[in-house]
Amino acid sequence: MADLLARDATGQLSALRAKEVSAVELLKLSLARHEQTHARLNAVVAADLERAIDFAKAADDLRAKGAGGPLTGLPMTVKDTFDVVGMAASSGFEALRRRKPDDAAVVAAARQAGAVIWGKTNVPEMAADWQSFNHLYGASNNPWDPARTPGGSSGGAAAALAVGVTALEIGSDIGGSLRVPASFCGVFSHKPTWGLVSQVGHIPPAPGTHAERDLNVVGPMARSARDLRLLLSILAEGVPAKAELADLKTLKLGLWLEGFPLDPEVRAVLEDLAGRLRAAGVEVRPISAPVPLDQLMDAYQVLLGSLVATDISPRALAAMRRMRGPAAVALALGAKRESWAGLTRAYTASHAEWIAADEVRARLRSTMSSAFGAVDAILAPVAPTVAFPHDHRPFASRKLKMSDGASTPYPGMLNWIGLATACHLPVTTIPAGLAASGLPVGAQIIGPHGADSRTLSIAQAIDEALGGYVAPPGA
Repeated sequence: MADLLARDATGQLSALRAKEVSAVELLKLSLARHEQTHARLNAVVAADLERAIDFAKAADDLRAKGAGGPLTGLPMTVKDTFDVVGMAASSGFEALRRRKPDDAAVVAAARQAGAVIWGKTNVPEMAADWQSFNHLYGASNNPWDPARTPGGSSGGAAAALAVGVTALEIGSDIGGSLRVPASFCGVFSHKPTWGLVSQVGHIPPAPGTHAERDLNVVGPMARSARDLRLLLSILAEGVPAKAELADLKTLKLGLWLEGFPLDPEVRAVLEDLAGRLRAAGVEVRPISAPVPLDQLMDAYQVLLGSLVATDISPRALAAMRRMRGPAAVALALGAKRESWAGLTRAYTASHAEWIAADEVRARLRSTMSSAFGAVDAILAPVAPTVAFPHDHRPFASRKLKMSDGASTPYPGMLNWIGLATACHLPVTTIPAGLAASGLPVGAQIIGPHGADSRTLSIAQAIDEALGGYVAPPGA
C-alpha cells in the first residue's frame, strides 16, 4: 500500500472511496513516511497523533455510512504559521511555543471538509526568510539535496509534499513563500488574489489579529494542479472544485524573462518549457517587463516594509527611524534599494509614503489589466536561482550565486515574485523541469486580478499534457 503515497490527494481520496485503504491505514502510512524521512529533511516539526487517529476513525465511520465531505479521511499537514488546536502555534518563535490556539479559519475549513490534520511543517522564524530555519526546530532540508534549502517560508510544507509525507498543504505568501518552496522542491502552489482566502489565525501578525494584512495571502500546495483547485474550493467561496481545462490550442501566454537577474540554467528550463508548450499548440510570445520595474519594486518595498515594521521591536524600530536622514543621503548618492538605506526607508515609511506607494500600485494594476488584453496569462520565473545551499548568516552577508559565476543581493529573491504580490494578482506555480544541476525549477502562471480559476485551469491543462511533479531521488 505504500504506493498510495505516490498518488496525489485526488488519487488518495479515490482510494478511500473505493475502500482500497481506510483513513486509519492511510494516516499510518503517512506517519511511517514521516519517520523514514524526518532525520534527512526535518520537514514536520509538531504532531498531534492521538487526535488525528480519533479523526481518522471517525472518518472511516462516516465513509461506512456513505457520508462525509470532499476531504474525508485524507491525512494532511499544515504550515506552522497557522493556529491548529492541539499543536503549538509558534511560527518558529520560542515565545509563542506554549500558546493553546483555536483553529485558524482555513484549518477549520479543511477539518469541516473531513481532512485529518496530524502535523505542522517547519518555517523560518516569523515566516521571514526564503529558508526554513529557526532556533526552535532547526533547519528543514531540500529533498533533492539536503545540503540546500527547500525554500521559505513554506519550506517544510514543500519538502513534505515532495516526498509523500502529505498530499495537501496550506501555505501563505507575502514575499514568495508559496512560490519559492514550490519551485525549489518541484511541487505546485497557488497564490490567490489578495482577499480571496481568510488570513484569520495566521502568524504573523500577532496572535488575535483580526485585520486582513495587505499583500499576504493564504493558499494551497500540492503535487498536482487539480489538487490545488480542490483545496482552494474548500478554503474560498466561489471557486469550483472542478472546471473546464484551458484549451492549449487557443491559449496565449506571454513569456517574461527580462528585467531582473536570472541564472542561465533557470532561463534554459523556462525556455524549454516554452518550447514544449509551443509544440502542444500554445502561442507563447516573449514579452518585456509588463510594468516599469523600478516603480514596481520601490512601491513594493514600501508596502512590504511597512508591514514588516509592525513585527519589529519598538527599540529596534526607533533606532531605524534615527537613521532615516543618513539613509536618505545614501540613497541620493546611489545606494541600492536592497541596501541598509533602502530597507531603512521602507521600514520607517510614513503614512503619506504608504499612500503614495499604494497609488503607484493602483496604477501598475491598471497597466497589468491592459497587458492581459493581449495574453491570457504571463509565464515567468519564480526565483533567480535554483535552491541554494543553507546560509544562516545575516541577510546583508548573503548572496545569490548563479551557475555562470555571477551573483545578486539576497533580497533579489523578491524581484520575480514582486509583480503579483504588489498588484494582488493570482499565481499558480508549476514544476517547469529540472535544471542542468539536476534541481527543480518552477514557473509562475500569473493571471489578471480575480482570475484564479483561469490560472488553475491553465496549470492543470499543462500538468496533464506535459507532466509536472517528479519525485526526488529516493522518495
